[in-house]
Order: sequence, then C-alpha cells, then structure tokens
Amino acid sequence: MSDATTRVHELNLYRQYFDLVAAGTKTIEVRVKYPHLADLDAGDTICFRIKGTDETCEVKVVRVTEYADFEALLDGEGPSHVNPTATRDEQLTNIRAIYPPEKEALGALAIQIRPLG
Repeated sequence: MSDATTRVHELNLYRQYFDLVAAGTKTIEVRVKYPHLADLDAGDTICFRIKGTDETCEVKVVRVTEYADFEALLDGEGPSHVNPTATRDEQLTNIRAIYPPEKEALGALAIQIRPLG
C-alpha cells in the first residue's frame, strides 16, 4: 500500500495512554468494535490526539485482532503490551471504567501499533 492510499483514522486517547504510545512502550491499543472501526486494517495510520489539545502522535497499524471481551484480549495479547505500568486486573478495571458492559458486548479490538518515523 503506498502512502497515497494509506487511510488515516483519528482517535482520542487519555494522557496516560498517549504518553505510553508516544514512548513506544504501549504496542496494543484496546478499542470496542464500533462500526466506525470496522475497516481498520494493517497498514493504516492512526493519529492519536489528547482530547481538547493539539498534541498528536501517529502510529502505523500492524495488526487488528478481534476478541469476544476484554479479558480474552488481555489474555491473548499479554497485559504488558497494553499497559506496561499496570497489572492485568488493574487494566481490566480501567478498561471497563471507560467502556461499560453494553459496549464490551460489541466485541473488543486489539490494535497492534508501532510508532511512525
């Protein structure tokens, strides 16, 4: 895929996760399987932004894997790839604080990313 046809997706991130992505230590981004992410695929670019700021960080999508729920995702991907600063149980609590049960029921996406540049 040439750069001219690369799709760019803009997504918001909380500061704590943005900093991990920018540092290259967070290699798996967790999202609910929303319809607007259905076409997300390897080779795409994600421009993460801290909501309400001009701070951005661009990453390349390496792989997108679907899971039934957040527990299966953390077990399948390894919690250290999602957030190297928190335990599996802390991460599960944090993710579920962002996404309530009705959102988790849509399915979970593990988006493997790598920094651009």
